[in-house]
Amino acid sequence: MIFTPRRFVATFLAVVSALALVEAQGPRQPFSRVAVTVTPDRADWTYRPGDPVSFRIDVLRDGHPVLGATVTYGFGPEMLPPLTEATSVVGSAPLTVAAGTLATPGFLRLIATADIEGHTYRGVGTAGFSPDQIQPTQTNPPDFDAFWNDERVRLAALPIDARWTPLPDYGTAEADCWQVNLQNVGVTEGGSRLYGILCMPKASGKYPALLSVPGAGVRPYRGWAEMAGRGVITLQVGIHGIPVIQPQEVYDGLGRGGLNGYPTFGLDSRERYYYRRVYTGTLRANDFLTSLPQWDGRNLGVTGGSQGGALAIVTAGLDRRVTRLAAYYPALSDLTGYLNGRAGGWPHMFRATEGPNVHRAEAKVTTSSYYDVVNFARRVTAPGRYSWGYNDETCPPTSMYAAYNVIAASKQLTLAYDTGHRTTQEQVDEINDWLADELTRATATSSAR
Repeated sequence: MIFTPRRFVATFLAVVSALALVEAQGPRQPFSRVAVTVTPDRADWTYRPGDPVSFRIDVLRDGHPVLGATVTYGFGPEMLPPLTEATSVVGSAPLTVAAGTLATPGFLRLIATADIEGHTYRGVGTAGFSPDQIQPTQTNPPDFDAFWNDERVRLAALPIDARWTPLPDYGTAEADCWQVNLQNVGVTEGGSRLYGILCMPKASGKYPALLSVPGAGVRPYRGWAEMAGRGVITLQVGIHGIPVIQPQEVYDGLGRGGLNGYPTFGLDSRERYYYRRVYTGTLRANDFLTSLPQWDGRNLGVTGGSQGGALAIVTAGLDRRVTRLAAYYPALSDLTGYLNGRAGGWPHMFRATEGPNVHRAEAKVTTSSYYDVVNFARRVTAPGRYSWGYNDETCPPTSMYAAYNVIAASKQLTLAYDTGHRTTQEQVDEINDWLADELTRATATSSAR
């Protein structure tokens, strides 16, 4: 382009106008982070029944109090309608709310919201009252073991029929990966398939095995090559009987369509309930892992979070081959809590008392007793590590403690009090290190004998 005097003047004026506009608008305002925090008055967030608890509510912008903010709060037993609701204005000191106490073991929760500049911010704080004394509300059917023994027999009648698809792009320098699919029982008569990602250490030798069971939802999987690189055979499975390496839109469509609401499919019958095939699928996954010539013949772990935390406990409760167990915030625990005036576990099928999602029919309550994590926890014999937070609103701590407290096997619980339905990196690292160390050490010890 050739600049004539006229073009030069026009360009100069355009630049000056743009600079003037920027100057008029001023510098961009910095991003501001607003948070509402709710904190019990004891550092360990834990009390005895009858002890009074108070909560401090802070409304902070970039770490400094937001004076004059209007806060609405309510408190009461977790997951139930609040017993008390109120509104206060933040002054120069944090708000302090006396929330009373609980007379029995359980959790009392305060939820606070603040509306600031058109946005609503929310904070949660939860106090535990002798949570180690919480007991299940769920019944333990007298024929529970007979029912699941029949399922084992049904599964054993089917060959594993493993089919392998290499996945070179999923592996690492230390591990090879495959999609595998295995024959499983169906929800009704007939078979189905179980799909997962197998990752195997490349070096020849004998290794422990670890089953990774999934959280709720419908999604693809990548496997656990990093753990395989640490000397552990891993199998990460899906639960829906569909391949696990399809494009994301396939799973999005199923999640919004045919698999939407799957946790309550067939709940009126223990034979037709959706999780019947899911639970036997974890046993089939272990059948496959323990059939591998690379397995060390002794050490088998299982781990997962949320729905996966439930499946980890279920698997260990059903399968004595499991030697180590790690579960984060297990779902499907003490589902009948809501029928007894307290929080119940995800998917909260007994929480509603009216409307189209009511599941309180007697047949559905009966079915739940054959699938509730509490009743599998009673039967766990493998040493285990567990982890969750008091502020979990998806898997309420009351429900998780109901399962944890009936486990007679060696166990250890790591708490991150202020976390909701998530884990910190510290929690994940601690449990993954424990699993890798325990499984590989046991393999080395057995090999030395």
